[in-house]
Amino acid sequence: MVDTSAAGPACNSNHANPFPSSFRERSEVMGDWPNATASSRWELDLKPEDLQKSTCVLGFIPVIYYSILLCVGVPVNILTAVALTRLASRTRKALYYYLLAVTGSDILSQLFIIFVGFLLETAVFHREVPALLLRSVSAAEFAANHASIWSTVPLTVDRYVALCHPLLHRQISYPARTRRIIAVVLVLSLASGLPFFWWSDMWRNSHPPTALDAVLIWTHVTIIYFLPCSIFLVLNSLIIHTLRARQRQQCSQDERGPQSAPPRRLGKTTAMLLAITSVFSVLWAPRTVVVIYHLYVSSVHRDWRVHLAYDLSNMLAMLNTAVNFFLYCFVSKPFRGAVRDVVLLRGNPLHPQYALRQQQAHINASNSSLYSGNKRSQRDCTPLSPRRPSNPS
Repeated sequence: MVDTSAAGPACNSNHANPFPSSFRERSEVMGDWPNATASSRWELDLKPEDLQKSTCVLGFIPVIYYSILLCVGVPVNILTAVALTRLASRTRKALYYYLLAVTGSDILSQLFIIFVGFLLETAVFHREVPALLLRSVSAAEFAANHASIWSTVPLTVDRYVALCHPLLHRQISYPARTRRIIAVVLVLSLASGLPFFWWSDMWRNSHPPTALDAVLIWTHVTIIYFLPCSIFLVLNSLIIHTLRARQRQQCSQDERGPQSAPPRRLGKTTAMLLAITSVFSVLWAPRTVVVIYHLYVSSVHRDWRVHLAYDLSNMLAMLNTAVNFFLYCFVSKPFRGAVRDVVLLRGNPLHPQYALRQQQAHINASNSSLYSGNKRSQRDCTPLSPRRPSNPS
């Protein structure tokens, strides 16, 4: 195999974007396209691997798609973050803290991958930037992407503990611990992006994938898809199995005697969790398959069909960063109310502890004034006892 460093100046200066777009090469070719009189000379100057390069089928469609996705996704995610912040401060539930971490990671993914990687580096600068900057942006893109996925894992674990071990959940689930878990997950996700500083550019590297490429690709698909999806599958299966077992137990109790409580059904929080993990699994599956296909069967650089499949799979994967808002709105009534308050510029309610103290002080003041008024009224209404005449001395 040919080492990445021996691929020539063109490859050395064009590493990076983990989610490259096919409009990169179209933009560069259009920028350097010769006129008719010089076309034969231009073809003679091409290397054999350049003549076999896969063609760009989608053209500028990805530019339009990612521009729309960025213009819609960033405002929607910012609105989601504000609404979740209000819900978290109002209810102090771990669920909203985890969803807030997922939303923040999605915003980072949109800024680093879509804006910097797809649009700024590729469409604007045509990747004519220093190689060190390209590699650094590559590491940041992978880090933000891993954080976006792995922020959902502690949410899944929290829902599993809450439904299957409720007593344990009451002991271990509180805001301070939740924030520490989120911080640890984000730090580990950011650290996991550092090895992808050496990720090679699939669109430009004409040589077969090297051993380093194979290690990075398998590390990427394991971190981004296989490992989190395995956790989602196991925990969600246990949650559904537990809920069904409780429902069967409740039905058997109803047959023996009068119904004491309604059967436990799939809650909205659990439905939201299943929707988030299912949408992620579906949207990221094509990209995972195409990356492995590129590694072992056919290169993106040479086969236009793999080229097209990789383009479309990247577009589907990035759609995952903008759909959670609509899932939350569809499932959660409190979230819809919080979004309505934000859009209508209604003030956030007082902090729950401060509001509780204010309410308690108001109740105490009312009780005190009521007690004083009753005391005065009793004193005013009580008849005076007649005076005893004093004995004459």
